[in-house]
Amino acid sequence: MPSDQPAWVLTRRELVGARIRDARVKANLSQVELGNRVGADHKTIHRIEYGTSDPGLGLLLQIAHAVDVPLADLVR
Repeated sequence: MPSDQPAWVLTRRELVGARIRDARVKANLSQVELGNRVGADHKTIHRIEYGTSDPGLGLLLQIAHAVDVPLADLVR
């Protein structure tokens, strides 16, 4: 299904997802464990990490807190 987002938005979303994935791994958390900490299932975490889901600010804040990384470092 084609996206209505510009290509640069999709690229940035993938980069943010990769940063989240790296921070989760450094925090020694599985997708399931991170999901439990932020109130999301592991499938949602997977979609965020691979750029196929667009998380809201609230969820991004919870993820940043759970992996102990400033939000700015995840979305820069």
